[in-house]
Amino acid sequence: MVPFAGWTLPLHYGQGHLQSHLHTRRHCSLFDVSHMLQTLVYGRDRISFMESLVVGDIAELKPGQGTLTLLTNEKGGITDDLIVTNTSEDHLYVVSNAACADKDLAILRDRAAQLQATGSDVHLEVSDNALLALQGSPSMARVLQAGLSDDLAKLSFMNSITTTVFGVPGCRVTRCGYTGEDGVEISVPAGRAVELAEKLLGVPDVWLAGLAARDSLRLEAGLCLYGNDIDETVTPAEAGLMWTLGKRRRTAMDFPGAAVIMAQVKEKPRRRRVGLTCGHGMGRAWHCQPPLTSLCPHIPGTVTSGCPSPCLGKNIAMGYVEAAHSRAGTKLTVEVRKKQHPAVITKMPFVPTQYYMAK
Repeated sequence: MVPFAGWTLPLHYGQGHLQSHLHTRRHCSLFDVSHMLQTLVYGRDRISFMESLVVGDIAELKPGQGTLTLLTNEKGGITDDLIVTNTSEDHLYVVSNAACADKDLAILRDRAAQLQATGSDVHLEVSDNALLALQGSPSMARVLQAGLSDDLAKLSFMNSITTTVFGVPGCRVTRCGYTGEDGVEISVPAGRAVELAEKLLGVPDVWLAGLAARDSLRLEAGLCLYGNDIDETVTPAEAGLMWTLGKRRRTAMDFPGAAVIMAQVKEKPRRRRVGLTCGHGMGRAWHCQPPLTSLCPHIPGTVTSGCPSPCLGKNIAMGYVEAAHSRAGTKLTVEVRKKQHPAVITKMPFVPTQYYMAK
């Protein structure tokens, strides 16, 4: 157990990190992610409220559809990355990072108060639900379908339904996750979370997994960790996250930091987030908290996340380099504990993703 964002969370369970990681890729695992902030946004002006804070096109989301979006500041930096779902029950469902919970909630409440003062109809409710993530292809769908009356095959990636799961009513099932695998996050009434977890774990294919596997799985999938790979000093253009900006939002430029971000798009950012691979021999030294590695003087940059890849048998990482040197295949040197190691810029994801799209 380790401290994390004010919580005490499991780093790994009895099987250990390596086996847990591989089991998620080959079967499926259950992650307790109840530390994430879940917020419900009500009112007829809820969409304009959310779009005043994030870069995504929330208005275009169909009922039950969600999107990854970015909370930005006036300098174009990323305050948090979060998922916003336009539910079928007349509210928005927002999931934010635990490390940013206090900051995000303050921003949401301040903005709501500003709009309420001008007559807007918007109000917030913080959910006390637990959040369980069942992740892994192909076992997840088979395991979960056994406890659903709804047809899971009709639920595409980044879509959400409210349903009964293994006898527990009022659960929101969203087909998403942080592993690159087909998976779901289940928002479940807190008083019945243990009951649901035990039913899922009653299936031999399902193992419990902790933070260590969650980190290595997301890195293989090329997904950012807030506070490491993105923060308030990094813009969407630098982070390779411009795909989160809807066309309408780019034209309207009505989100925080729009002028800075769109200027970078036009002029090209000076640095870019890249993937890195390095051969054997570095071990856990590559995985520093916080990372203390840097690129060689000829190609200035910084490594922000790294670990040995259980699936690939080599070291992988993310970092930032000058845009002129960001092409895949570029060879460079990474310094780890004052030793130089050859590395190469590599396209992400490092391991192909298995997100499910309904036919």
